[in-house]
Amino acid sequence: MNTRHWPSTWACAGLSIGLLIAATNTWGVETFTATTGAEKPVKGKKPKTAKSPKPPSDKGSAEGRSERDKRMLRECRGRPNAGACEGYAS
Repeated sequence: MNTRHWPSTWACAGLSIGLLIAATNTWGVETFTATTGAEKPVKGKKPKTAKSPKPPSDKGSAEGRSERDKRMLRECRGRPNAGACEGYAS
């Protein structure tokens, strides 16, 4: 290694060690909470959540069962008894 690269190498190593030490000092600080015997967390109680209402189902111009039966009998006359016409063909 050339002697002219030594200062940048030492600077990089020093910064790396400094960042590593700074990072390890902050580990666990945010997650630690001390509790006493009187401050036990309540188990089994969950906050109530409001249910969103169901959107109204719009049936629109859908045909009823009897209307479908009449249409299928009319459309399937003379066709093979298969697929949608099964049970309606004659």
